[in-house]
Amino acid sequence: MDVFQEALDYLETQHVPVEAEPEVLEEDVFQEDAVSCLLSPLHAGSMDFPETPTLCNPEEMLERRLVVLKGILDSEEVYLSELETLLTPMKALWASAGTSQPVLTSQQVQTVFYQVPELRDMHHSFYCSLKARLSQAEASQLMGHTGFELVVGDVFLKMVNQIGLYGGFIANYQKAVEVVRKCTHSVPLFRTLAESMTSKNGSDKTRIEYTFEALLYKPLDRVTKTTLVLQDLLKTTPAQHGDHNTLQEALRLSRSFLSGVNENSQCKREVTLSHGMRRQLMRDGFVVDASEGERALRHLFLYTDLLLCTRFKHVGRGKQDQYRFSWYVPLAGLKVRWVAEQAQHSPVTHLRLHTLRTKMYTLRQQLRQNQKGLKAVAVTTRSRKKLEQIELMLLTHSAVYRLELHSPSGKNHTLVSSSLYELEEWREAIHKLTTDNTGTVPPDLLTLTSACVKLRMTQQPPLHSSNPVEDEDSLCGTLSVAIHSACGLQQPACVYVCVEVDGFEFYDRQAQTHSSVHSLSPHWDQELCFQVDGARDLRLLCVSQSDGQDDTVLGKASVKLDSKSLNMRWRRQTLRLGQVEVTLSLKYCAHPLEPPSSTAQTHPVFCVPIQTVAQQEGVLVPHVVRCCVEELERRGMDEMGLYRVSGTTRDISALKTVFDSNLREAVTRLRSAEVNAVSGVLKLYFRELPEPLIPYNMFHSLIRVLDIQDMNSRLVSMLSLLESCPDPNRHTFLYILHHLQRVSEKQDVNKMSLLNLATVFGPSLLRPPLAGQGNDGPTVDISQEVVVQVQVLFCYLQCNNLPEAQTCLPHDTDAEEETTHM
Repeated sequence: MDVFQEALDYLETQHVPVEAEPEVLEEDVFQEDAVSCLLSPLHAGSMDFPETPTLCNPEEMLERRLVVLKGILDSEEVYLSELETLLTPMKALWASAGTSQPVLTSQQVQTVFYQVPELRDMHHSFYCSLKARLSQAEASQLMGHTGFELVVGDVFLKMVNQIGLYGGFIANYQKAVEVVRKCTHSVPLFRTLAESMTSKNGSDKTRIEYTFEALLYKPLDRVTKTTLVLQDLLKTTPAQHGDHNTLQEALRLSRSFLSGVNENSQCKREVTLSHGMRRQLMRDGFVVDASEGERALRHLFLYTDLLLCTRFKHVGRGKQDQYRFSWYVPLAGLKVRWVAEQAQHSPVTHLRLHTLRTKMYTLRQQLRQNQKGLKAVAVTTRSRKKLEQIELMLLTHSAVYRLELHSPSGKNHTLVSSSLYELEEWREAIHKLTTDNTGTVPPDLLTLTSACVKLRMTQQPPLHSSNPVEDEDSLCGTLSVAIHSACGLQQPACVYVCVEVDGFEFYDRQAQTHSSVHSLSPHWDQELCFQVDGARDLRLLCVSQSDGQDDTVLGKASVKLDSKSLNMRWRRQTLRLGQVEVTLSLKYCAHPLEPPSSTAQTHPVFCVPIQTVAQQEGVLVPHVVRCCVEELERRGMDEMGLYRVSGTTRDISALKTVFDSNLREAVTRLRSAEVNAVSGVLKLYFRELPEPLIPYNMFHSLIRVLDIQDMNSRLVSMLSLLESCPDPNRHTFLYILHHLQRVSEKQDVNKMSLLNLATVFGPSLLRPPLAGQGNDGPTVDISQEVVVQVQVLFCYLQCNNLPEAQTCLPHDTDAEEETTHM
């Protein structure tokens, strides 16, 4: 990629210093103080930059600084317009990719636009924040506030902390250009698009024509200018200004990224070893290593032929950071296994994590108060550092998802993470390289580990509390995510959707739907609620569940969260997760947060009126009913005597207890429970309802309907009676009826006919009213009571045109519909 090398050469002519070559690792004893060592990169301070030229006096510097900032804002507006123009055809190309005559294939579309939407979002956030600060400064000047100090350093630091997004774009750039050139010559429709794209040029709105390839080059040009922009801004910022230290840190990070981005014309992160072997860095990041039985945060580097695990070592202010070797495994023959089941924390660990989260919440509230009150800089700094320390401990010890690495040499390692999304990204990256690796040259570990400082793309652990300022667009309150359905499966499967949010980890940040019935078009209509503070991103994974084998991630996607675009009304959209499209709705309610609770669920569901449970869960059919039914339809339809054969009392009681305390854990336990125990829990739920599913006041009306001789007239009357039921009762009853009809379709195997099912469920769903509960009808003999219960349910089961059941409360029909391709 000669164009990028030219840009780097240009920076050299502008006297932009780059980091020195890494020193050889010292052989002194490395102190294993995890918190202090790992936090050191966060508090290393600024590097010793050369003195910048000063203007005549601070007033002139500040005037010049304002001019520089306005120029940066204008430049950002132009750049955003170019990115928007580049992204304009993306949606149409994605839609075309799914047709029989695509303009570009889905893989080509993904290659061409790789990381461009994320870069657009990052710079849009930067532009809006900078514009707001400058508008505030202008308003202050108009009002005559002479003491106002324009602070923007945190805005630049936030942008630079996300500059790693350019790493992926740069690595993919050559592939994207090749696709554009190839399709420009071979596809007439794309040629017409690619040779003339029009963009508005900033504030004057003049229109400029670009080729597709020229627009694709714009991000490369932009990232090389970041360091120059920061240098110009720092030159006009007095040393005593509140922005000076922050801008120095932003400049240091920008230089570090730029110097490590690439050193050859192909823009590859490579290191040459003593024997001439060249290795390219494909991915790096912080992970939790649990290989030795104890957890430790490590920096993991994935090269073209091996995986290197290192420990960060900070050597002091102004000096080169270093890494110490921990372990490595060759990729040749490496088996990667993702363990889908979450590891359950012990009660002691759960209590410790809750204590840490409570401390984080308290510190966060204190920081907010300090920001609104007096400028207690020293107190704020100490509180923020303590908050980072606690978040680092949570990052290390709250991880529950496991990625197991099995080497042919017998060296096995386990990585754990709190994010299934991030773990899947690691699995994908490793798997791609292992399929092509047949052997490896033994590495020069000293040189390879030393080079990590220069090659790294990730500067620090992903701590939310290290963000210097509040993000006004982030979410604080309750985020509701309703997962409706999916389409695009290549074959029938049992799938579930895993949802993750970011932000401060005061509360649970992951949840997943129950597994769907074996189907090509799964439906969930399940609502997941998150308490969030500082949330900016929503991540989703669609996972196929397979008995006896590892679960498989079918696709994943991320959504940017913006408090301005979300509100109390449901917003419906469709996301592309690989080849699967998932339809969901989002709703957000901003409010002050309560301290974190030590339990994930406090409301019991057994022995509670069904209307109360439905209201608590925001559904029409309680989760306990849906989870049991879908688990039975997934693996119990061929079970002989389903619902007639009872499970063990101990297993049923255990499942009942966990449904009353923690729904998420209950969903996990259902997967491994005996089929008869699952069916027993479902029957027990209906038996223990304070009022039966068919309300007491309908019992005698149904008896009278049974006297109607004409079957069609009887069914019409019975369906009419259902309309008087409360919504949760009616829809749950219809849901069960449809399920029992599906069970009877396999009666040749499970021996459960409609009459058998009516005999089992009739007494649980329908009961005569008790004395004093509005019993104005004739008394029913106990023997006749059972007959009535069975006959009523049998009649309903014989109906071929039962209304469909709704499982969730209806969302706004006029909610905005969007389709997002990831």
